Amino acid sequence: MIFEIKLLFLPGKLKIMEHEEVIDNKGNDLGYSWVSTSRFLFYCQIAIFVALVAGGCYTMYVHRYKGKPNVEIPANTQYNPTYK
Repeated sequence: MIFEIKLLFLPGKLKIMEHEEVIDNKGNDLGYSWVSTSRFLFYCQIAIFVALVAGGCYTMYVHRYKGKPNVEIPANTQYNPTYK
């Protein structure tokens, strides 16, 4: 008797599985949507540009000119040279 009850409900379950909904995600996929792809690439370009500018500014700050060094100039090479 238990087997007969299971057989009665089995065809109903098969019909429910036949009516599955197909969710279309092609609008959110970068391969199918040119608008979201171009927007994504635009933001990537902006982020890379900002990163390169920030890196360049940091490098220029680290390797900046530290000031005028005190260099000893030989006397014979000055504007008015003095010889021995």
